[in-house]
Amino acid sequence: VQLQASGGGLVQPGGSLRLSCVASGFSLDYFTMGWFRQAPGKAREGVSCIDKSDGSTYYADSVKGRFTISRDNAKNTVYLQMNSLEPEDTAVYYCAATNIATMTPDWYDYWGQGTQVTVSS
Repeated sequence: VQLQASGGGLVQPGGSLRLSCVASGFSLDYFTMGWFRQAPGKAREGVSCIDKSDGSTYYADSVKGRFTISRDNAKNTVYLQMNSLEPEDTAVYYCAATNIATMTPDWYDYWGQGTQVTVSS
């Protein structure tokens, strides 16, 4: 079971990035998928998740209206489209899988390795 996150990088404020998370060893169809981030000196926080049952999506208040989570089960991939990026979005971003619709990190069973997002001019 493996999750591979990619797509991070350096972007100017107001710019966009799309993160991808590819699963291997299991099918994403059976899991709720989440994106999390951790900035230096801060706790890991939930950014967004997409429910396995009906595709419902959930977002942290800080990213609502700017970030969009989606999944392509045929490609076994979940995405996080990030628009209007702000310096406060700078963090390592992780994807993870769980069996319930939650953005609490402790409930997630499988984690990717993280991808760095830096928003700076």
